[in-house]
Amino acid sequence: MRKAHAGTGTDVAREVTKQDEQWRQELTPLQYSVLRHAHTERPFTGEYVHNHADGSYRCAGCGAELFSSDAKFDSGTGWPSFDEPAVAEAVELRPDNSLFMRRTEAVCRRCGGHLGHVFNDGPTQTGQRYCINSCSLAFEPAADSSS
Repeated sequence: MRKAHAGTGTDVAREVTKQDEQWRQELTPLQYSVLRHAHTERPFTGEYVHNHADGSYRCAGCGAELFSSDAKFDSGTGWPSFDEPAVAEAVELRPDNSLFMRRTEAVCRRCGGHLGHVFNDGPTQTGQRYCINSCSLAFEPAADSSS
């Protein structure tokens, strides 16, 4: 697991705030490490890297809707990749100059959880690749319309 930078704190008031101990109790150790301390899961190990089902991806920390399966594509990087958020305001972008790199960090606007990073090398018309940790997400399958 790689550490992007310490903490996800910011001056932005969050809709969902919890004490550190509550986050520890509610999240798995990997989710806590990634969402609350901006670590990165190892590539090709995440649950949603090869998920091709229809549905939506929500924040594993607070349940906010973040991405749609319609925006997901296989980037070959080892992490789920999306070309845009389902709701633009749900994902906050901020500079990340850690690890001697210049990147753009993506965080959940509702709870401040670290999701991953955004790169300007996406294959669609948006030109963006939201490279997101699987453990930061919870997948909600689309309702079966045949029932």
